[in-house]
Amino acid sequence: MRKSREDIRNIAIIAHVDHGKTTLVDELLKQSGTFRTNQVVQDRVMDSGDIERERGITILSKNTAVHYGDTKINIIDTPGHADFGGEVERVLKMVNGVVLVVDAFEGPMPQTKFVLKKALDLDLPVVVCVNKVDRIEARPEDVVDEVLELFMDLDANENQLDSPFVFASARKGPSSLDPMKQNETMKDLFETIINHIPAPEGDEEEPVQALISTIDYSEYVGRIGIGKIETGTLHVNDDVFLLNIHNPEYKQRVKISKLYEFEGLQKVEVKEAKYGSIVAISGITDISIGDTICSPLKQEALPFVKIEEPTLSINFSVNDGPFAGQEGKYVTSRHLRERLYKELNTDVSLRVEDTDTTETFKVSGRGELHLSILIETMRREGYEFLVSKPEVLYREIDGKKCEPMEQVIIDVPDEFVGSVIEKLGSRKGEMTNMTPSANGGYTRVEFSIPSRGLIGYKNELLTDTKGNGIMNTIFDGYQPYKGEIPTRAQGSLVAFESGDAVAYGLFNAQERGDLFIGAGTKVYTGMIVGRNSRVDDLDVNVCKKKQLTNMRSSSADEALKLTPPIVMSLEQSLEFISEDEYVEVTPTSIRMRKKVLDPGLRRKIRIHG
Repeated sequence: MRKSREDIRNIAIIAHVDHGKTTLVDELLKQSGTFRTNQVVQDRVMDSGDIERERGITILSKNTAVHYGDTKINIIDTPGHADFGGEVERVLKMVNGVVLVVDAFEGPMPQTKFVLKKALDLDLPVVVCVNKVDRIEARPEDVVDEVLELFMDLDANENQLDSPFVFASARKGPSSLDPMKQNETMKDLFETIINHIPAPEGDEEEPVQALISTIDYSEYVGRIGIGKIETGTLHVNDDVFLLNIHNPEYKQRVKISKLYEFEGLQKVEVKEAKYGSIVAISGITDISIGDTICSPLKQEALPFVKIEEPTLSINFSVNDGPFAGQEGKYVTSRHLRERLYKELNTDVSLRVEDTDTTETFKVSGRGELHLSILIETMRREGYEFLVSKPEVLYREIDGKKCEPMEQVIIDVPDEFVGSVIEKLGSRKGEMTNMTPSANGGYTRVEFSIPSRGLIGYKNELLTDTKGNGIMNTIFDGYQPYKGEIPTRAQGSLVAFESGDAVAYGLFNAQERGDLFIGAGTKVYTGMIVGRNSRVDDLDVNVCKKKQLTNMRSSSADEALKLTPPIVMSLEQSLEFISEDEYVEVTPTSIRMRKKVLDPGLRRKIRIHG
């Protein structure tokens, strides 16, 4: 007989980037007594990765559990960025409801719409938490209206439109049902979750079925499957089958060797777990996302959302430049291949393909951020490699060539609106909306634009708006090919010879454009050292020294005034390079170079094609 487990609630925290999901989870952990009174706890304790902490974004979904009274609340902290939407979709299969966090000043943003749509499509109850109500410029009442409008835009049903609103400050710790009054604790939020989010239902006596929604990986035990038990009870040492709804041929008999439940930030080993519990299972080598663990008595695969296909690809190649192997620990094609295929253990939105050469691998992902995070992670682990310019992945739909589209929302000071509209228009963007901000001074412009039109635009936006433009994007399906888009308007300054860059050579080169390197930097023939002020590439000799006579002294060099170089980040480098260039990535350096290093050979290719 099916019964509700009133002692459990399973929720996911969803929101736009930087609206305070992870900080809210921190506060719920603190107030539920997970930490000792005197325990030192760092901020955003759920963001365990270095890159997550530096950038202030969640990349991988995290599981935790808190106790409020007699109820255990399993919480999943999800990424807010659209590039990691695959993560959000999957984890929503594990929960019975969501807490939607919205910034009390910014209101609903593109990713808010994206994650909320996923939740409404699965018919999940929603608790709306309006966060950061302690900000001076907070406007909670307006934000409530905007959220309700968003619900209506997404065709929410009556129950969803009746979603409760809680007003909170995750940083300071209070919550309330009234925007004008704040209590001392998160009591109102806890109680709203317990009262509004339904308890999981199931039958303890039925044969067991559990759906794996996330994969974790440990160097010690290998792959760890995380999922919810839908029905029955799972025991350690049970003989079970692995099935997958998207692969009817797949069937594997396995044994449950270790079973864990979540308590605070820990995984706690248990002997058994029954329906409604979120568990982690280790010891099954080939377990993957979307697998159903089921009893031999009921061999049925549970339905699972098919992961959205990648939209962008980058080629990863072995570094063959003059500085190859000097800075990296892992430099061979075998190292590179193993590491890329290992990433597939945890990232299901990623695709890795071998190419016709053993030195190059095609890696496809959900967007620039998704792929640049992988590059940055590998760099920190000691890998050294080359990456090509990102390319969009086209599809043929009804015999037409179609390309991925993005919805772009840009908040920009009024004086720069014209240049943003002009730039995006030249990149095949179509403006869909334009609204001035309530407080004045800023305008929000919305565009529908091909994904390839955004490659390289973020840098331009910051330049055009003096660093004040804020851009958010979200994938918007496929549309027929929009035609050619003009490439970058400036060529590269390319080093003509190898050696150390000197002030005299750099001084002469800077008259031609903007430099990316300073004096003393080691360069090689074919390395990109700056941006030309004209369209064409230009070879420059940055190693050229002043020819001294007995009349001149070397101290004359000191009088030369060099403009400080532009230090290019990984993302900026990926955006800058063109089709015939690479970014060289090592643990200590990020360089740009031509694919063909020899200037004579490049000239021949240019002339003869």
